[in-house]
Amino acid sequence: MPALVCYCSCPDPATAERIANALVAERLAACVNVIPGVRSVYRWQDAVEQADEVLLMIKTAADRLDALTARVASLHPAELPELIAVEVAGGLPAYLSWVAEQTRGV
Repeated sequence: MPALVCYCSCPDPATAERIANALVAERLAACVNVIPGVRSVYRWQDAVEQADEVLLMIKTAADRLDALTARVASLHPAELPELIAVEVAGGLPAYLSWVAEQTRGV
C-alpha cells in the first residue's frame, strides 16, 4: 500500500493539536508532525493575504486518504482548508510498513 504525506495548514496551535490527535487516535494517520512558525502568503477572494499558521505533516496510507480528508474537513475551522497529499516515492521499508500497520482499521 503506497504511503502518503499530507500537508494541512492550521490557523493556530490548538486547532493543529486537535486535528493531529484525532487523526492518530482514529488511525487515519500513523504520525502527524506539528510544525509551528509557518508564514503563508496566498490569494483569497481576489486579495493577497498573509497569515501565521501551524503546518501539519500527516503520514498515512493511500487507502485512508478519503476518510482522512473528510475528517480534516469536519474538524478544520476554515471555509476551504488546505489539504494536499503527496505520494511517497521511497523510504525506509520498515517505517513505511509501520505507517501501513498503524493506519489499518481496528
